[in-house]
Amino acid sequence: MQSWYSIFPKNPWLSIYAWAVFCFLPFFFIFRSSSPIEISIGISLLFLFFLSYRFSFKSKSGLVYMWISFEIVITVVMTLLFGYVYLSIFTAFFIGNIRNQVGFFIIYGLHIAITIIAIVVGFFIELDLFLPQVHFILISVIGVVLLPFNLYNRNKRENLVGQLEHANERISELIIVEERERISRDLHDTLGQKLSLIGLKSDLAGKLVSRDPRAAERELQDIRQTASTALKEVRELVAGMRATKLEDELIRIKQMLKAAEMEYTIEGDPSFTNIPAIVESVLSMCLKEAVTNVVKHSYGKTCCVSFEQLPNEFVINVVDDGIGITRGGETSPGNGLTGMRERLEFVNGSLRVEGGEGTKLSIRVPAVIQHIMESD
Repeated sequence: MQSWYSIFPKNPWLSIYAWAVFCFLPFFFIFRSSSPIEISIGISLLFLFFLSYRFSFKSKSGLVYMWISFEIVITVVMTLLFGYVYLSIFTAFFIGNIRNQVGFFIIYGLHIAITIIAIVVGFFIELDLFLPQVHFILISVIGVVLLPFNLYNRNKRENLVGQLEHANERISELIIVEERERISRDLHDTLGQKLSLIGLKSDLAGKLVSRDPRAAERELQDIRQTASTALKEVRELVAGMRATKLEDELIRIKQMLKAAEMEYTIEGDPSFTNIPAIVESVLSMCLKEAVTNVVKHSYGKTCCVSFEQLPNEFVINVVDDGIGITRGGETSPGNGLTGMRERLEFVNGSLRVEGGEGTKLSIRVPAVIQHIMESD
């Protein structure tokens, strides 16, 4: 749940429509009564219901069950006085978002039983009020039965997906820590001995320069040779660093989109040729962040990821059909886009964000980085 008023998380416009209908429809039932007292009671009950509904979303403890109980009582009174049973759908919607398994099934069963009993009693009290809308009442009862259970299962599945993402992020962090420790050990083993040797030979050359210039020259040549060997080993070490491959990241991205029930298409080949390890790692991290933003914030149904290798740059585009983004993402919550821009700046890359009907993220890194690293 994004907020208390979001009935359909992936379709905010449908949520607005549902709220408009269920906010204005009760007045049709209330004003059918000719008694000003009953009208006042109906309006007051309606106000108390939506107040309780909002408080139930704000509650983080056992008070949530108290507010749900108020909602159920108000729904029963509205049903018996005015024949308006449809507030039970709002209550059913919230019950589906209860995380505690025991609490969910208890409230779920009580709500179904009390709603059905109130409808049956209403038919006996005033048949003419309930009979014309019997088909709508039947649909409401079906909603009360099915809606909470479906929402409960969906929230449980989303929670598992969130835990899986957190576990994957934790694994990635541990891999990075392990890689840093390995590099630290390799650098110590590679450079430690040779730097110590260079230091000793430098001291020796300083002592020999006045007494035996030829010996000092030989020591300087050894120092130069040792430094060249150390530099070569460091380059081999850097070249052998583990990089996050785009192909491997793409597998995890497909799993994420599938878990979010989003349709996706992959265009182009992620196996870029002659791409430095550090550039591929940066592109992989940016791609992961971009798709994560699509899943969490776009409310879209489809996502397209395309790879393109141009003569002078590597390009990745991520396009969704969600609610879009404004002002290039400058007003968007979180630091995802900022982090992507910072990573890309490190390899002279760029990020372009286009909003409108959906969002398009264009990630670009110049291929000239390869030639610069080779020349070094």
